[in-house]
Amino acid sequence: MGEGTGQAPATAHGPDAKAAPGPGRDAPFGPGRDARLSAAVERARHGDEGAFAEAYRLVHPGLLGYLRGIVGDDAEDVASDAWLEIARDLGRFRGDGAGFRGWTATIARHRALDHLRRVRARPRHTRFDQDLSELPAAGDAAGEALDALSTERALALIAGLPQDQAEAVLLRVVVGLDGPSAARVLGKRPGAVRSAAHRGLRRLAEQLKGRGR
Repeated sequence: MGEGTGQAPATAHGPDAKAAPGPGRDAPFGPGRDARLSAAVERARHGDEGAFAEAYRLVHPGLLGYLRGIVGDDAEDVASDAWLEIARDLGRFRGDGAGFRGWTATIARHRALDHLRRVRARPRHTRFDQDLSELPAAGDAAGEALDALSTERALALIAGLPQDQAEAVLLRVVVGLDGPSAARVLGKRPGAVRSAAHRGLRRLAEQLKGRGR
């Protein structure tokens, strides 16, 4: 990417990084945004620094929310490391906007796990044993309940889930990945990730019901 690639990751500590998207309808994904992201990524791959900045703005809020669910207050530092790697390796990326979100989530997750190992915080291992097909739709009861919460409170609730459920919910609802993409990020089968997300959303719905939101 050249010298300009460091500019977008540096903003991980700026105003744009202060608020991750709400985990529901306002998250930065959908057909229109994915089309914009696809075009921006393609231009960025050929050295367009403005396009890289646009791709960063579209992807970073969800990525930061995902990292907050894994490493908490260290999310911005981990995100900065991830974006440096993304910028460095962008020329090798091949895919569309949805693929780019999955690719960046994979890089961010690796950096997060590296960070946890460095601080000797052992990540909880995932255990999946069900083979179902797809992640639950964002419009189910738990997803709608999460829409009604502030981002900070929603992420706090998600972070309190078991690790496998938290990551599945974050990838599905915050980052906006589909079942196969989330499974590739986690190195698991789509059905197993769907099961973890379903259990997590069901648990969140029960918590929200018990607290009266």
